[in-house]
Amino acid sequence: MREYILLLPIIFIFHDMEEVVGFCWFFRKNPWLYDRFPKVMKAYRGITNEGLAAGVYEEFIPFFGISLLAYYFPNKILYALWFGIFLSLAGHFIVHIGHTLYLRKYIPSFATSLICLPVSVSILLRCARLMAFDSLTVIIIIASILLMTANLKIAHSVAHIVNDKVKTLKS
Repeated sequence: MREYILLLPIIFIFHDMEEVVGFCWFFRKNPWLYDRFPKVMKAYRGITNEGLAAGVYEEFIPFFGISLLAYYFPNKILYALWFGIFLSLAGHFIVHIGHTLYLRKYIPSFATSLICLPVSVSILLRCARLMAFDSLTVIIIIASILLMTANLKIAHSVAHIVNDKVKTLKS
């Protein structure tokens, strides 16, 4: 499994750079999204490139941290955490593809999601064959998926804190 471990942060960076480069521009070009999807878009209202980049950086920390730990200290628990985080990322790609199909409009993150999803699924399937899925492993995988979902809220909070600082500095 070690040969695949460091691919997680690389795939994350590759994908999220498309988001950092394109999301703020996309939201400015499509203000109707805020009216059509107010609950979902609340997290992105007033987002700045700096805020989005800070949120992405915050999300990167567990991807990179768990990958490094699993690479240098290989064990069942770290592999399960890594696997759950990778599953979360693959789910993230599916959500982006779904959003694009639903809106029938290109969303920044779609291209890299299309590239990264099959690669991620292939890596996950190869690693799944190498893992022993006992009850502890399954619990850790589920817990890491839930933690990554919660971490998305933290990333949005970080983005808004940075947005507020940027707006204060600009005024």
